[in-house]
Amino acid sequence: MNITLTSSDSRRIALLVIIACLALCAVARAARIKDLVIVEGGRDNQLVGYGLVVGLAGKGDSKLSFTVQSIANALQRFGINIPANTIKSDNVAAVMITADIPAFAKPGAKIDVTISSIGDAKTLQGGVLLQTPLIGADKTVYAVAQGALAVGGFVGGEGGAGGATVQKNHPTVGIISGGALVEREIPAQIVKNNTVELLLLNADYASAARMAEAINGVFPGTALAKNASAVNVAVPEEYRDYEVNYIASLGAIELIPDTVARVVINERTGTIIATESVRISTVAISHGSLTISIASNLNVSQPAPLSRGETVVTPSTETTLTEQKGKFKVVDDFPTIQQVSSALNALGLTTRDMMSIFQSMKKAGALQAELILN
Repeated sequence: MNITLTSSDSRRIALLVIIACLALCAVARAARIKDLVIVEGGRDNQLVGYGLVVGLAGKGDSKLSFTVQSIANALQRFGINIPANTIKSDNVAAVMITADIPAFAKPGAKIDVTISSIGDAKTLQGGVLLQTPLIGADKTVYAVAQGALAVGGFVGGEGGAGGATVQKNHPTVGIISGGALVEREIPAQIVKNNTVELLLLNADYASAARMAEAINGVFPGTALAKNASAVNVAVPEEYRDYEVNYIASLGAIELIPDTVARVVINERTGTIIATESVRISTVAISHGSLTISIASNLNVSQPAPLSRGETVVTPSTETTLTEQKGKFKVVDDFPTIQQVSSALNALGLTTRDMMSIFQSMKKAGALQAELILN
């Protein structure tokens, strides 16, 4: 079968292809509501506790008063009364235990805990945490932690020949995966007066407005953006008593969140992060460098054989000056940060040079974005 297309048909097909490509690009940039918000009332809570880690093979606390007293108190629970001044704490370390308990965690559920030494223990490697209650901000016990620690570091060589010590990472911090049992559920209420409050992780007026519009496109007349960080959503009549299903449906809705024009510079690691909405006004950039190298050499003057002369070491210094030609480039108004990066890369700049240029652009008023230095 032969199909003949007119020029008008070809233009229509080309237009449809362009629209489809734009739609695919928009979908690729879209994000789910569940990845942009948290539901008010469904938050985590922090727990903390004080306990003892035992079995440290002589790497525990020195004879600290609070560690020794804690050991004595722990032994008294088992009917063993020993004067505190007779206790050695070499194998024991006093620690603080921290954990986050998620919303709706039921009794018997397990949560991860982090253990950190608060004394002068050398390492927690190989230690076991004794049963420790974990309390919330209201002083109520919500979980109990116990178990063997996993430490992501080590210390070795201490006390060896030459006194050399090798340490990797932080051996005084460890974790216990699933090391705490939930004993009490923290009450949580996510639906109030038949409404759900969605709290944006990144507060933005445009993102809140787009979110309300996207929700109303699926559930008409239910969403209202209250401010830059909150969208109030009414539960439809057909979802009453099925609020979990409704929240799951809300989380699957996609939208394109807005981003603030921002450039983040970390001088310690040499990292530059810029959002897509960064704009730069017309500005001229000059880049050049002057390098001075000073090298010290030790030359040996050796006397001739049988001359009874002495070997003499004579120092010498060599100074080299290198100057690169400066480049002066006019950077026009760019619609995207990709073009800005391409222009700076064309100058042959290093990451540290770019940091200085971005700071200078901000001072000159040419960088239309928030500049954050870490």
